[in-house]
Amino acid sequence: MLHSRLRPLPRRHPLPNSEDSAPRPDFADPETEADPEESSEDLFAAFLPHLFPDDAPSFHGDPGQHLLYSSPRYGDLEIMVPSYPTQSGKRSQEVAEGLPRPDGQVNHVEEGRKLFAHFLWSAAMVVAEGVEKADELEASGQLKSSDEIAMWRVRGERVLELGAGAALPSVVCALAQASTVTATDHPSSPALSGAIKFNLDHNLRSPKVSSTSTTVTIQPHEWGTLETDPWAVQNKASFNRIVAADCYWMRSQHENLARTMCWFLAPGGRVWVVAGFHTGRAIVAGFFETAVQEGLEIERIYERDLIAGQEDGREVRREWVAQREGEGPENRRRWCVVALLKKKDE
Repeated sequence: MLHSRLRPLPRRHPLPNSEDSAPRPDFADPETEADPEESSEDLFAAFLPHLFPDDAPSFHGDPGQHLLYSSPRYGDLEIMVPSYPTQSGKRSQEVAEGLPRPDGQVNHVEEGRKLFAHFLWSAAMVVAEGVEKADELEASGQLKSSDEIAMWRVRGERVLELGAGAALPSVVCALAQASTVTATDHPSSPALSGAIKFNLDHNLRSPKVSSTSTTVTIQPHEWGTLETDPWAVQNKASFNRIVAADCYWMRSQHENLARTMCWFLAPGGRVWVVAGFHTGRAIVAGFFETAVQEGLEIERIYERDLIAGQEDGREVRREWVAQREGEGPENRRRWCVVALLKKKDE
């Protein structure tokens, strides 16, 4: 039960009363401050995975909230959920109920990004779990290149995370001794100096964490902006592992995202695509079609159950299909698709 790894931490700021205010990032040292009181709301939320074990939420947390991610490999990691200045503290409830469309002229890409960009997504936890398991086996000398879990190996690799948001995969890849980790998000995202910075600094520089030689950077990047971006030009074909977890809800950005993957992927490198079906299966299937058109090839693809596991600890998997008869929001939310992409003819 993957989502049982998470529980909300006590709020350091009260929930705002309006959409004009949101919890600001708090970079204070929790070791030197009195523990804030845990609200009854957060206590209840912590028990939800146990009360409703068959319910698999696609996203977790609210803007500015801090969550505790319990990693069997690296211990407890504190993850701050990103926030926009105008977001309320109950964004998950607003999304579930349906956000009203703003009046007047809007940047539809920006508004679409805001709709889902600021949560911790279950897809990110799938990546984190895979990297943790591969690293544990490699550290003990038990990882074989033929093992399925070897696809998540990052030790000594150059890792790029696209649309990082809370950047949990970046944190875990750094702890797993990747050579370099670059966490990117849209240039207008407050997560770059807020949640991403906090999560990397707090979890990689903590006295509780063994030293890591990984070079970690945070970089603003807009998908599809390549030839005119000096950083993109400098780092073309530089990354062996590219992470894109739940970045697919904007169909209009599929081409830009696929082009960005092709641009940064090093020869012999691989892209991890992990996506839930919260916006429907067709949108995710559409991305794979676009990725193939842009020069990528699907090396491996399957669906993974986010709740159930086999008795030996392995994942419950099934074949990926672009359309599944009889599927609705209730029974698709416990599944996600996991794919390994490479450049064609490699």
